[in-house]
Amino acid sequence: MTTTFILAGGCFWCLDAAYRALDGVSEVVSGYIGGHVANPSYEAVCTGTTGHAEAVSVTFDPDVIPADIILDAFFTMHDPRQLNRQGADVGTQYRSAMFPLDDAQLELFTAARDRADEMWGGGVVTTMERADTFYPAEEYHQDFFAKNPGQGYCLAVAVPKVNKVRARFAEYARS
Repeated sequence: MTTTFILAGGCFWCLDAAYRALDGVSEVVSGYIGGHVANPSYEAVCTGTTGHAEAVSVTFDPDVIPADIILDAFFTMHDPRQLNRQGADVGTQYRSAMFPLDDAQLELFTAARDRADEMWGGGVVTTMERADTFYPAEEYHQDFFAKNPGQGYCLAVAVPKVNKVRARFAEYARS
């Protein structure tokens, strides 16, 4: 049995790459959620006017990797104290947000956010938002890092995040 979480923490390329580095993760889909425009495009979301966040839908086997590890990795791969940004990526589309699919996920997500607040020394701004329609991003965004390993943004931003997650959760890192 698998579980799916929808999480937003800056550019979806980084989250996608970091989650694909973990055993037990069977699928990662980059996409858009939390906005007011149907079928948004990347270009529209980048304007910050659609209300969507760049997010990933992460499907995993909790018998291989516990849900708490998936959530703690989320709070390791981005800085949840930055409001509507991650580094140089600025705008509501880069917000730190969690989209629980039910009450059980809301409870798990809230506990993870509380742990993150302790880990980061306070100031976590990650929101809990109603999970509405998740729109998969355009195909060229899916598994972007693997398709573009020499791309400058990936080298400068994604690689350090992947390495950080691999180091902190080494027992779950794919070899």
